Order: sequence, then structure tokens, then C-alpha cells
Amino acid sequence: MTGQMPSPTEELLAPAPRAGRWPLLPVAPLIVVVIGIATAVTIATVGARQLQQTSDEEAALRSKSVAATLAARIRFSPVEQRAALLASANRRTGTSVLLVEQGGAVLVDQRLAGLSHSEVMRLLSKAEGTTEVSGLRVRFAASSVSPPMEHLSVMAFVTAPSPATGTIGLSNAVAVLTLLLLGVAVAVSLMIMRAARDDVTYVRQRIADMARGNRDGSTGVATGGVPLRSLDQVGLLTAALNGLITRFAEAEQGYVEDLQQAAELDNERSLFLAGLSHELRTPLNAILGFTHLLESEDDGPLSTDAKEALGMIRTSGEHLKSLIDDILDLSAMETGQLRLTRQVVNVHALAEESVRQGRATVMDRPVRLEVDGVRNAFAWADPQRLRQVLGNLVSNALKATTEGVVRLTVDTGNTMVIVRVADSGRGIAPEVLQAIFEPYKQAGDAAARSKGAGLGLAITHQLVLLHGGTVDAQSEPGRGSVFTVTFPDESHSARVPRDSLVPWSSTTHSVTTEPFIDDEPTRRLRRRGSKP
Repeated sequence: MTGQMPSPTEELLAPAPRAGRWPLLPVAPLIVVVIGIATAVTIATVGARQLQQTSDEEAALRSKSVAATLAARIRFSPVEQRAALLASANRRTGTSVLLVEQGGAVLVDQRLAGLSHSEVMRLLSKAEGTTEVSGLRVRFAASSVSPPMEHLSVMAFVTAPSPATGTIGLSNAVAVLTLLLLGVAVAVSLMIMRAARDDVTYVRQRIADMARGNRDGSTGVATGGVPLRSLDQVGLLTAALNGLITRFAEAEQGYVEDLQQAAELDNERSLFLAGLSHELRTPLNAILGFTHLLESEDDGPLSTDAKEALGMIRTSGEHLKSLIDDILDLSAMETGQLRLTRQVVNVHALAEESVRQGRATVMDRPVRLEVDGVRNAFAWADPQRLRQVLGNLVSNALKATTEGVVRLTVDTGNTMVIVRVADSGRGIAPEVLQAIFEPYKQAGDAAARSKGAGLGLAITHQLVLLHGGTVDAQSEPGRGSVFTVTFPDESHSARVPRDSLVPWSSTTHSVTTEPFIDDEPTRRLRRRGSKP
């Protein structure tokens, strides 16, 4: 079974190899051994060649001198003493000697019996050189006797063995010296590598301690850096690492400070929005309350122009109220203060309710709103937030559709309830489609963008994610858009807590609770059983 690959941090924090293993890699000792052996072989080869050359030159010099000396003495020696003279030279110098005629006839042969006539003529014509006689390598030289015996020649043969005498001794000496030097070099190399291994292990351990300390929340080790233990390449690496650690610590400190400042600013923004929304809602509810009170005509009938003006005031006030609610919802989700109250919800029924509310905003536009799909599709969700999601999607589709159809399709599958909202509107450009779920981002022309703050889809996206669902948008300019959202179905109710996902802070106000307004128009409407 294949295991999961460890992360770089896990590899760093893994135990270091045992000290009994090879220190680093045995590359350097192997290189030293190879270079040492190659050098020894080269020295032995050059020495053997030089020794062979010296041996050959000595043999050639001896053969020439013996041949010339005997040629000079034979000129003054009687014929019967020639054999004794050559025999005496053979004993004293160890040189094999021949006395031959120019025609190749051997007159006196000392230790070279069996040399053929043709071989004698060939060697005599060369005068000197190297040849083999009876399986021995020899150097020879031929010297003519001075007149009147110029028809005679003396040929001297001196053994010139190959390899030369002393080659084996030289090879043995070079081998012993090489072994001694290699032993010292390998020992020194291993010591250097072991010291380098210890330095690298020490640096690795210090880095692991820093990483472990950072994971535990402490930074004491990181501030101290890694002490220098040597001035070699590992020392240079350690110095560079210390510089990097210092820069990283400074950057981390700046990041922490910026993060704290951003958190404080975000908290202040949330408090500001909560306070501002409360302050805005108080007079806004009063405006809406007086508007409803005037529209009820309790204080007398209103003219047509007055009713139209009150309708505009009420519409604008409700629009402003919805914008404030969107800002509060987004702020609550960003700060983790939004709470979901889950229960089993009939998604198809909520879809029909959203369509009915949407039809009220279509007015005289040729737009049809339809609902189809599974009628008994039950989701495990917060009904108020699910209604908000569907309402935002329907509202967004109606804004993009001047004529045609907006269809909601409810389906189920894979323990999820699927809702698709398709429209035949103007569509969304691909470069804009990637950003429509970001806050304050809007698609469409300026007239459509002016109708909202660009928070509807952002809130929809966050609410669906809080439920554990998914959001997807597909669109093509001129051919409409399809928004698909999924929610966990009712089977999740057995394993998901009723109040879940985001902890609720008792120090903050719930964004779903309408603030209590106690003013004159509200009291008068309450007495009538109306609700502003």
C-alpha cells in the first residue's frame, strides 16, 4: 500500500540518521582512491618505461663497446687464438660473441649455436639493433675488423630483458607507497567529511528546533540563529542562513503587526456597521411607520399625487432597508457572528414562495416565472437563510431579464438538494463571471448596477457555503445565465447539530432580529394590529 508523501516540514522534523552510518556520501574517499590508484599506475608505467629504456641503452652500449674492442684485438691476434680471445670476452663480460665473414659464414660461435646463415646476414646488414635469439630479447652490434682483415666482423649480443631488471621492485615500492598515502588521504577525507556531517547535522537540528518552536508558538530559538562552528562552506552556508533567519524574523514581525492591525480595523468596522445600522434603522423604521400610517388614511383621504409620493417613499425606504440588511449580513458572516438554525425545509415550497414574491416586482414586463422539479425535496437548512438565497437568485435573474422566462428547478441527488435558477436575460461576460460572488461586484449596465450594492450574490455564496453546499454559475453573453446551488438534504439532520458551523457571540447583535422601535406611528399601528 502506497503511503502519503511526507511534507517538507515533516521531513525536516524527522529524526536525524544514526551516527554509525556513512558520513554524508562516500564520494570524496572514492575519488581520492581512484585518483591515487591512477597516479600510482601512471608513475609505475612511466618508471618501468624509463627503466626499460635505460636497460636497452646500456645493453646497446655494451654490445658496441665489446664488438669494437674485440674487432681491434682480433686484427693483431693469430688465427688459432681467436676462439680463446672470444671465449675470454664471453666469460668476463657475459656477452655472446660471433666472428663471421662478410658472406655470413660463422667462424667462431660463443653461446649462439644454431643461428642460421640468413639470420646472420640480416643482423650483419643492420649493424645494430634489437632481436630475439633462442627466445631471449637481446641488443646486438656488429663491428668490422680493420684492413687487411676487413672481410671479418665481430658481432656482440647483450641480453636486454623485457620488463627490465628492477621493474617488479619498482612496482612493489610504488604500490606500498600508494597504499600508505591512500590510507592517510582516505582517513583525512573521512575525518573532514565526518566533521562536515556533524556540522550539517547540527545546523539541521537547529533548524528543526526553530520549526518545532514556531509550530508550538514560541520563537526563542529563531531569534538566536545558528552558531558558526567552522569557516568552511558549511560555515558560509550557516552565515547565509542566519541572515535569512534575521530577515524572516523581521518580516514575520511586520506581518504579525499588520495582521493585528487589520484584525483591529476589521473589528472596528464590524462595530461601526452594527452601530450605524442600528442608528439608520431607527429613523428608517419611523419613516416606514409614518408612511404606512398615512397610507391607511386614518387621518383623512389622500390625493392621487400624495398616494404616489407615499408609494415612492415606502419603496425607497424598503430598498434602503434591504441594503442595510445586506451589509449587516455580510459583516456578520465575515466576522463569524452568523448563526444558522437548521430544520427540515421543503425547498420546492420556498421556491414557489420566492417566485410569487418575484412576480410582484415584474410589473408590466413580459417575463414569466416558473417552478418545476421535485415537489418533495427536503433540505436540512435554515429556512430564513434558504429563503434569502432563493430570493437573491430570483431577484438577480429578474434584474438581468427584460423579457423571456426565469425558471427555478428543484432536484435531488447524492444526499443533496439541487436548485437551478435559469434566465433568458443578457448573460454575463466571462471576465466578469469570475468576480460576481465577490462583495460589491456587479455585472450588467450602469442602470442595473445602480439598483443594488452588489452584495446579493456575495451573501448568497457565503450562506450556501455555511450550509455545506456549493454554488456554481454558468453564463454566455446574450443567452442567459444558470445559477446552481446545493444544500444538504434531510438525511444530514441525524448527524449535523441543529445550531452549527459558526459560534455565536453573545456580545454582538443578531443581524436577523429587527430592532424594537417604540415611536408614535409604530404604537398606533400596533394598536390596529398592523405591522410596519
